[in-house]
Amino acid sequence: MRVIIDTNVFVSGVFFRGLPGRILEAWADGVISLVVSPEILDEYRRVGGVLASQFPGVDLVPILTLLTMASEIVLAPTLPEQVCQDPDDDKFVACALASRCSLIITGDRALQRVSGYRELEIISPRQFVTIYL
Repeated sequence: MRVIIDTNVFVSGVFFRGLPGRILEAWADGVISLVVSPEILDEYRRVGGVLASQFPGVDLVPILTLLTMASEIVLAPTLPEQVCQDPDDDKFVACALASRCSLIITGDRALQRVSGYRELEIISPRQFVTIYL
């Protein structure tokens, strides 16, 4: 199963574990495949870097390296019109459409409200773990 995870799921999984951590473990175990775009990777690096400065015991380099080597990286063109309330979230929708990946996992309720757009399923980490893991 191919999925896209929002930045909040990525950083929560890396820094705080919980359900997002279980999703990252499922990826590490080969149960799911992650799809990312260069823009998503950049955001993971940027937001993760801010948190890493607050949590010096967490080394982001190994997981970011693994992401670039073991994820499907898709060049996603900018959407022709804004879809999400927060235009920064459009990169996840653009990646899903460009890769034909129909599932985005996010804790962002505003992004979840876009679920159904062009048949995309956008669900919370709890829903994903309950339904798919």
